[in-house]
Amino acid sequence: MWIVAIGWAYVVILMAATETSVIAGIMTFFGYGVLPLSILFYLAGAGRRRRRRADASARRPDGVAGDSAGAD
Repeated sequence: MWIVAIGWAYVVILMAATETSVIAGIMTFFGYGVLPLSILFYLAGAGRRRRRRADASARRPDGVAGDSAGAD
């Protein structure tokens, strides 16, 4: 997945560099680069977050997931 993200970032940087104004280049970079890559990384990490949450709840003695700070 990293090679796809790096390749896409390279393409987007070149697209942004060829825009006619700086504002258009920034909007191209964020619209075609940052936003889609952040969605991709969020979706790719969903399984890892789910496993981490399940492991954390399995380690707790009462089996309830969550933060126990503030509970007396």
